[in-house]
Amino acid sequence: MNLGLKQKLAVSIACLCASGLASADAALDKAMADPGNWAQQAGDNYNQRYSELKQITDKNVDKLQVAWTFSTGVLRGHEGSPLVIGDMMYIHSAFPNNVFAVDLNTQEIVWKHMPKQDTAVIAQMCCDTVNRGLAYGDGKIFLQRADSVLEALDAKTGKVVWSAVNGDPKLGAVNTNSPHVFGDKVITGISGGEWGVRGYISAYDIKTGKMAWRAYSTGPDAEMLMDPDKTMAWADGKLAPVGKDSSLKTWQGDQWKTGGGTTWGWYSYDKDLNLLYYGTGNPSTWNPSQRPGDNKWSMTIFARDLNTGMAKWAYQMTPHDEWDYDGINEMILADIKVKGKDTKALVHFDRNGFAYTMDRVSGALLVAEKYDPAVNWATHVDMKTGRPQVVSKYSTAQNGPDVNTKGVCPAALGSKDQQPAAFHPKTGLFYVPTNHVCMDYEPYEVSYNAGQPFVGATLAMYPAPDSHGGMGNFIAWDAGTGKIVWSNPEQFSVWSGALTTAGDVVFYGTLEGYLKAVRLSDGKELWKFKTPSGIIGNVFTYEHKGKQYVGVYSGIGGWAGIGMAAGLEKDSDGLGAVGGYRDLQKFTNLGGSLTVFAIP
Repeated sequence: MNLGLKQKLAVSIACLCASGLASADAALDKAMADPGNWAQQAGDNYNQRYSELKQITDKNVDKLQVAWTFSTGVLRGHEGSPLVIGDMMYIHSAFPNNVFAVDLNTQEIVWKHMPKQDTAVIAQMCCDTVNRGLAYGDGKIFLQRADSVLEALDAKTGKVVWSAVNGDPKLGAVNTNSPHVFGDKVITGISGGEWGVRGYISAYDIKTGKMAWRAYSTGPDAEMLMDPDKTMAWADGKLAPVGKDSSLKTWQGDQWKTGGGTTWGWYSYDKDLNLLYYGTGNPSTWNPSQRPGDNKWSMTIFARDLNTGMAKWAYQMTPHDEWDYDGINEMILADIKVKGKDTKALVHFDRNGFAYTMDRVSGALLVAEKYDPAVNWATHVDMKTGRPQVVSKYSTAQNGPDVNTKGVCPAALGSKDQQPAAFHPKTGLFYVPTNHVCMDYEPYEVSYNAGQPFVGATLAMYPAPDSHGGMGNFIAWDAGTGKIVWSNPEQFSVWSGALTTAGDVVFYGTLEGYLKAVRLSDGKELWKFKTPSGIIGNVFTYEHKGKQYVGVYSGIGGWAGIGMAAGLEKDSDGLGAVGGYRDLQKFTNLGGSLTVFAIP
């Protein structure tokens, strides 16, 4: 073949690939561009959870009333939110992960999908039977079932177009995350760090369901899709290649094979950079003495090329995690001023109590500050090494197994768990639902048995002492300087995802069941409404026939509410007494419903 023909062929193939990507992405891009829709779990690829709708404002939000409700028929924790595309709303439930397509014109169910799952999977789910929602793209609705099966449903009929098995639930590899559609790929993660599952993130072809790539969190470079010479990490105040066997060198023997680093959170995507961003979870086991070393790359922010899965950069937030500070929380992409400089930033509120502002292009560490004043396990993050400076008194590794380390803040729940924060472009601030909870943590020796809990610690959680007496705060955060702008105390952890709008309103829900609206500028409460159950879902908004609506799931559960949702005072695997939350029974009931509001 002559050179000219080779070049023409190469160009033709490139054009075909590009057009394939465009056609798969176009429907979702179009849907996201219309603020009347809510086409992604976060509203957009950047995870900003901001809406341009502005009929509901800080001047009239107090007139909101219930427009309609919908029961999912499942009394358990309801996280995530529905999707709205045009005249259709797509609603999901906790296990068994039922899906309903509702016509907004008539509020009638057009189709429903009731997947058949083995109930044995429930015992393999660490922290309630939650599901964080659906994804849309290419005329399909994507459901990540608890039993690890990823399904593509025809958006018009609900019929299964394709399915893919993403993990083995018999080994503890289950799913609670929402899938995400970026370009021509469906991205999904895996749960099971408390079962010794080796974490990974997977990309599936949107049309066929064939796996495009899978990147592990721990292990050999090739399986992690890391190039020792090209994947960068923060060290000595600058970025440098991670080097060969960067993960293997930080584990003892083959411990990386059961090393955790699961990926059950939220993902974001910068189309211009073609980079996917996500975080990895805690290393297994919870007993740090059994796994010496930094345990890379658990507890890590990753940036990966969407087409190939290859890691461009990685930053480990909590090396050798000693407290179960999962790093899976959302990565919010925003163009903001950081210390006075315009920056393409990534902002992450980690379970460990530090908020990180990164350069999302290079992976450089820019800001790392505490976003809850109660945080005490580390004094600060060394900006040169990127490592938190651990306080010996609160080090469960230094204190050793069978020693109860008391007064650690935050608790394993983190200063924030998966409940997503929101960004507002007008103020440049981030609005963050937080936990204000501390713990006692006692590690113990544990052996790995496939399909059995691999925890190795017991803990008790309670309100942060010497504070307002509650277990949560809702805050506004300046990611450019690393400072709290304002803070509203709450009696319980704020386990609801936030929403900001162009109407200068911020919405969030509470575990007692209130949906609240507060003012953007100072957090002043403008309106609240008591829903039938505690709120751990994410607030969303859409427009239909010229009217703006706001909605949220009401259904107590998740880790904060599992004691009530499961009828227990301790979750089924000894992952921590939840006695600090048992007062919730005075304020709310079990539930599983959607409440939608509008101004009459």
